[in-house]
Amino acid sequence: MPLYEYQCKSCNNTFELRQKFSDAPASECPACGGPVEKLISQSGFSLKGGGWYGDGYGTTKAAPACPSGGSCAGCPSAS
Repeated sequence: MPLYEYQCKSCNNTFELRQKFSDAPASECPACGGPVEKLISQSGFSLKGGGWYGDGYGTTKAAPACPSGGSCAGCPSAS
């Protein structure tokens, strides 16, 4: 469920509510009962699972050794 941020127009109380997409927006402040407006705020996210970063991004891997000791024509390790 998304987390929405609201601010009271009467007492300037800022609060967050976890609501379903289908829920109606909040209309009153839990502190004073005054009218509220929904704020636009940055959303947080987290990357879960292995993914591209967990699979070796940012790590250096040594090239595999040439079985013939680097004497193959066209082999990157020959030059």
